[in-house]
Amino acid sequence: MNNYNCIVVLGPTASGKTKFACNLAFYLNGEIISADSRQVYKHLNIGTGKDLEEYTVKGTKIPNHLLDVCEPNEQFFLHDFVKLLHESFTDIQSRNKLPIICGGTGLYLDALHTDYSFTQVPENYNLREKLNQLSKAELIELLKQYPSEENRKQEVDLNSVKRIIRGIEIADYFKTHKEIQKTKLPYKPKYFGIKVSKEVRNKRIDERLKQRLQNGLIEEVEGLLKNGITHQRLEFLGLEYKFISYYLQKLITKEDLYTQLSTAIHQYAKRQMTWYRRMEKNGTKIEWVDANEVDKVASSLIKSTD
Repeated sequence: MNNYNCIVVLGPTASGKTKFACNLAFYLNGEIISADSRQVYKHLNIGTGKDLEEYTVKGTKIPNHLLDVCEPNEQFFLHDFVKLLHESFTDIQSRNKLPIICGGTGLYLDALHTDYSFTQVPENYNLREKLNQLSKAELIELLKQYPSEENRKQEVDLNSVKRIIRGIEIADYFKTHKEIQKTKLPYKPKYFGIKVSKEVRNKRIDERLKQRLQNGLIEEVEGLLKNGITHQRLEFLGLEYKFISYYLQKLITKEDLYTQLSTAIHQYAKRQMTWYRRMEKNGTKIEWVDANEVDKVASSLIKSTD
């Protein structure tokens, strides 16, 4: 009998997780749930690497969930992901199919084993307005000033200003409100990580970036601007959208665009790996496999159910 009811495929950007997950879904009668914080947005296709063609395996369309569920000018919050993850998971299971969660957003992956009931805490716009005036260092210091009981249940990514602000918002809420009702998580995941050396990963990132710039990435961002997305919003969407926004505003040259964006993506991949190592340190067992080992992994999983 299986001791899991879903599979998680994780790995750094450009590791080949989407292709691996879709092939695994083909063999195991599965459906994909995306755990990527930018692929939830419509019209952000090239920059977020949706790679929609990979959802067709040997002529079979692999069903996917949590792609294109939000307009790019709207904000998609962690509590939105938690809600849609649960709905998709329940729906897939009800049809006797296997949920395969694929993505590299650490907080989304943590939602499989961490109770994020606190994501129900409403936004405090007055507080946010004040916090937006502070530097990252000042925000971190302010967060530390809240008593530990107000900071419980949340692990704040101190690399992200928006996460720190949200952390302060949540801690501030618990100063005057009672405990939020906890929810029992239904997930029993089995984790597979796509292993790739740092050298190969960096080479893939650079090659992929060149391809995307040649194949319409800048035009995708220009289209977003024509449809009313602001440069401020593009900056918030990060990485490709931020740096191309700078380029289109003539704040950086075409050469700067490539070198600065490449560096930023390398740094992002490194942060992803740090997050996965922390998951392992905290007790999550991740089986690291090569991206071309999907047949072997699928065969092993099928045998374990016989």
